[in-house]
Amino acid sequence: AAPPMRWRDDLASLLEPGETVLEWFAPDLDNRLRFGESLVVLTDRRVFHGEPEGHPGPSARGTAEARRWRSWPVSPGCHLRARDRVGVGTLELVGPSGRLAHWRYTLARGATIRRLIGRFDELRRDGGARPRPRDRSTCPSCGEALPGDGATCPACAPESKARSASSLLRLLWFARPRAAAIALGCALTLASTAASMVPPYLTRPLIDDVLEPRQKGLEVDFGRVVWYLSWMGVTSVLAWLLGWARTYVLAWVSERVSADLRNQTYAHLQRLSLEFFGGKRTGDLMARLTSDTDRICNFLSINLVDFASDLLMILMTVAILLTLDPILATASLVPFPFIAWLVHAVRSRMLRAMHQGGRAWGEMSSVLADTIPGIRVVKAFAQERREIDRFRLSNDHVLRVNDRVNTTWSFFGPLLNFMTQAGLLVVWAVGAWMVFHRGFTVGALTMFLTYIARFYMRLESMLRMVSATQRAGVSAQRLFEILDRVPSVPEPVRPVAPGRLRGAIEFRQVEFRHGNRQILHDINLTIVPGEMIGLVGPSGAGKSTLANLVCRFYDVTDGALLVDGVDIRSFPVADYRRHIGIVLQEPFLFFGTVAENIAYGRPDASRAEIIAAARAAKAHDFILRLPDGYDSLVGERGQSLSGGERQRISIARALLIDPRILILDEATSSVDTETEREIQQALDNLIQGRTTIAIAHRLSTLRRADRLVVLEHGRIAEVGPPDELLKRPGAFAKLHRSQTELVPGPSL
Repeated sequence: AAPPMRWRDDLASLLEPGETVLEWFAPDLDNRLRFGESLVVLTDRRVFHGEPEGHPGPSARGTAEARRWRSWPVSPGCHLRARDRVGVGTLELVGPSGRLAHWRYTLARGATIRRLIGRFDELRRDGGARPRPRDRSTCPSCGEALPGDGATCPACAPESKARSASSLLRLLWFARPRAAAIALGCALTLASTAASMVPPYLTRPLIDDVLEPRQKGLEVDFGRVVWYLSWMGVTSVLAWLLGWARTYVLAWVSERVSADLRNQTYAHLQRLSLEFFGGKRTGDLMARLTSDTDRICNFLSINLVDFASDLLMILMTVAILLTLDPILATASLVPFPFIAWLVHAVRSRMLRAMHQGGRAWGEMSSVLADTIPGIRVVKAFAQERREIDRFRLSNDHVLRVNDRVNTTWSFFGPLLNFMTQAGLLVVWAVGAWMVFHRGFTVGALTMFLTYIARFYMRLESMLRMVSATQRAGVSAQRLFEILDRVPSVPEPVRPVAPGRLRGAIEFRQVEFRHGNRQILHDINLTIVPGEMIGLVGPSGAGKSTLANLVCRFYDVTDGALLVDGVDIRSFPVADYRRHIGIVLQEPFLFFGTVAENIAYGRPDASRAEIIAAARAAKAHDFILRLPDGYDSLVGERGQSLSGGERQRISIARALLIDPRILILDEATSSVDTETEREIQQALDNLIQGRTTIAIAHRLSTLRRADRLVVLEHGRIAEVGPPDELLKRPGAFAKLHRSQTELVPGPSL
């Protein structure tokens, strides 16, 4: 834990013999909340604070001396504590007589602060100078928080060196199951290319041995012309047939590789944790799974097949040319270095533009993904013009990026054509000189020119694939960005089968941090099987986070969460979640029938079981009034149903899986009083015999709760039965009083 180099010499002069630096952190704010530079160092004996000369002094009690360093001994009566405020944290050194010093920092330093406090506590407790295992949530180099879904530090890691070419090569992994078909395609490519090389080779004897002698008046049998032309025709037809078979086989392979890529990417998306989706836009993910995979498919089935054929043609042509005449072959390659330089110069510009294009398409898809599902809100607020303008802006961004690509390509294409024509001109000049001075035959020159024309035509075709290759490479990178993500909620190494859970839940010193924000602090709570717990508190207190931890949508940062005495991290994720039913504030219904939505958690449920669940959820009567009853389509996201109807279907969906643990997240907050009464009756059926955690702002919703847990600032403020909490002058009584003052009469 060596401090920054610029501080080391000065600090070394202050250390006593044998004194060891354990941890350090650099506060990035001063007392006036301006960005500044200083250093806090923890050794095995003292806490140091240093700052540059001329600084107004440390934030310490007493008179600030004009000195560079201050220190405080580590004693059993001292401790460090951190306080988070909006965007600003404060680290305090507290002694028996009160606060000794404090330092301000932005919340980006949060991981370093946690490590420093933990080290300080160890030091006070048992000397703490022994080595500690590295905190896997922080970077070993800079100590800052690592992203929740990866192990690469964004602060100190170099820019990604991944190339589009390497991403394309990784696609070979998906082609392994079709290795035999690929081998057949390669053999057909080789055969068709070899067959296409025969007709130009026959032009030399046709001209030199048949046509020229005949032109000079010699007797030549016309049958020889027919023979040469017949072989040219046969080999051309053979090349066409082999090329057709090659294209079909390799296109068949590429379609299946692309389908496998789509399937695996989507399956991996389903396995990723909620933390990943929190930072992504739906439209961008949809674009990766659709347009990016389609672009890769087109590249594999069209461009890559042509590239392989062109490459073989070029290699065979070069071999033939060098065999025929090395001098003329060398002359034909004069423009090649210039072409290679041109490709290198254009490639980087094209790659940047393709990356920008991928992001621009993702942004435009996100606009569509936002607007179309929310079309009722758009129309309700008469914001059609605004959404049209928003789409136009994103579309204009796509247009600008494509214009940059086309500008580069419009320069590259004609210049490439000019260089290939220059190569042909060089061959004509050298070939004509050889005909005049070295006895080179016209037939040989014609054959040579035919091969050279094919060489440059195929070379130009290959180079024109730069654009398609770059686009496919960027698309592959975007897909592998998903496939390379590791779920932040991992499967256990030694899984424990959950069996039939009883529903006992225990929070044991649970802490949870999301990014740089500490959300839950030291949560200790035991819930017995079948008990209903109500979570109440102001917005942002941590109620939904607590429920999300029970569902294992996230893992605790510190402490443990046990179900039936077993840490839930020991259960296979899917097996554990099958024992949990969730009813959300905004129920999500999939496009399909009512019956399919109720049976979503149990697709094998019988119609009788579906109807029984609907009856218990008070949904059966309104379902029968629908045009097709249980076979009625609910529309996208259930838009053809009312909010209360959607909620009762979601309750039936939870009832059907017979969960041992039930999460009710504001299940009645978005409906009117009459609908709430109906839903509450359905919920009463749902919670029978189940461990229930209910979140509600309406305290009337929690009338059946055995106990209430009142949360404030991520901590448990109170726990107890509702009636007892009302009698205390505490947080719950204050919440109840504020609601009574806001709603003095019956809800309307």
